[in-house]
Amino acid sequence: MKLKTLLTLFALSLLSSFVFAQGQDFSKVEMKATKVAGNVYMLEGSGGNIGVSVGPDGILIVDDQFAPLADRIKAALKQLGEGKLKFVINTHWHGDHTGGNAIFGVDSTIIAHANVRKRLSAPVLRDGKPAPGRPKEALPLITFDESLSVHFNGEEIKAIHYPNGHTDGDGVIFFTGANVVHMGDHMMTVNFPFVDMNSGGSVEGIVRNIGNVLAKLPPDVKIIPGHGPLATVDDVRRYQQVLIETVDIVRKQMQAGKSLDEIKAAGLPAKYDSWGKNFITTPVWIETVFKSLTKSAGQ
Repeated sequence: MKLKTLLTLFALSLLSSFVFAQGQDFSKVEMKATKVAGNVYMLEGSGGNIGVSVGPDGILIVDDQFAPLADRIKAALKQLGEGKLKFVINTHWHGDHTGGNAIFGVDSTIIAHANVRKRLSAPVLRDGKPAPGRPKEALPLITFDESLSVHFNGEEIKAIHYPNGHTDGDGVIFFTGANVVHMGDHMMTVNFPFVDMNSGGSVEGIVRNIGNVLAKLPPDVKIIPGHGPLATVDDVRRYQQVLIETVDIVRKQMQAGKSLDEIKAAGLPAKYDSWGKNFITTPVWIETVFKSLTKSAGQ
């Protein structure tokens, strides 16, 4: 499948958590809670990892997976603390991170970058017909451009925008007291990233942003990735290095005049095989890099 077609289908499906979730059996999904540090936990289920702050002020979550999992998420949160869910921060707009917005947004306040609200509000195609974007309850009530802080449960929880990486609306969330950072889909612990070029993302941008985040991280920080197990600073450095090296491999072959098909046929060195075993396979990653570099060069 051509990358353009793949990205289009993926982006359209992410516009609606219902569409994205079709065919998935959520009845067997179990929510796993892991204490990260301080009063911060990570919830794993299906979709993006959820960050949780639990304390005397109540509960704040970062991302909320899919709508059919909302009751399971609520039950898991209740096990962590009896307080009310007051805030939901979205790291970006994709449905596996915002699918529960319409449910949680009824009784809590959703916060996200301004571009997240724009993309969630945009009309979508359902069954080939135009339809409105997400309902009012699913939209961020508070938006930010560069950064925003929530002073909650005894610490500053700071959302910082890192532009044009995974999408054009990504926020990285710093739990400054607990020394925990939720990187959203800028960080995938075990696989190549999905770079949503249809939503303003770029390969060079995601590499740049990871470097900028690294510059802010203390050595003992705990990292909640968008997908995958908890990570350390060394994991983020390793991930960044993999991206730098593989992008450079593709770039040099492009400069040598190789076509996309030739570069895909050559593949990547075997040491990167494990990074291309999931949704973004090695051929898809090569094509993503090729398309993104071509676009940034204005070709």
